[in-house]
Amino acid sequence: MSTAVTAVPAAPSSLAEAHFAAEFTFETDCWDVHEALETGPDFVLLDVRSPAMYAKGHVPGAINLPHGKLVESKLAQWPADVLFVTYCAGPHCNGAARGALRLAKLGRPVKIMAGGITGWIDEGFALATANEPV
Repeated sequence: MSTAVTAVPAAPSSLAEAHFAAEFTFETDCWDVHEALETGPDFVLLDVRSPAMYAKGHVPGAINLPHGKLVESKLAQWPADVLFVTYCAGPHCNGAARGALRLAKLGRPVKIMAGGITGWIDEGFALATANEPV
């Protein structure tokens, strides 16, 4: 008797390997971002939520640039090959993907920080507020 889990067989190992390896080209996680921020990041971390949400709490070191405002003129201060990492509220929010899509359409390298603010807090990392230095 099969369950909903086993009713569809798993992909062959070679396909699974390619699939899961490809995921790392599209996303990173909160832990890796946290470590990179402590050692000097080689990317730009973008909080793509509203300024009000950013002010309530954001990842220290993140720049607030709502996904709807991601246009080339706002990105001109960074080299064309700099990696952007987007995040939003969490897994229930598609803002990070919307921001990543806009950046990709502008020809910019981009990844999503999986988990967003929810993941950051779940890892036990502190948030900064608008009143705190970033």
